[in-house]
Amino acid sequence: MKDPVKILLGKHQQLTHSDMLKVESHVQRESGEWFLNTLMLEGISVPFKYKRKKRYKNLQGQRVNLTYYPSTELVIGIEVEVMNVVRIKVS
Repeated sequence: MKDPVKILLGKHQQLTHSDMLKVESHVQRESGEWFLNTLMLEGISVPFKYKRKKRYKNLQGQRVNLTYYPSTELVIGIEVEVMNVVRIKVS
């Protein structure tokens, strides 16, 4: 069976995969039917964001494997770089 990460990376050039990243903070906010999750990772100043239908366990202090792509969001008229998470797995 093929590795799902390799399949994703082969299909989408923008995707990046990183292993064993330590989560410094994990915030979950309810937004309609979704829970918006924001991760800040050790040594990285850009937030990593993803959505889930249900509340997710707190990942603070955990090590995670992430597949993500860069994006920008407009916050109060200022463009902010963020990483949109496609796949997350606790290491």
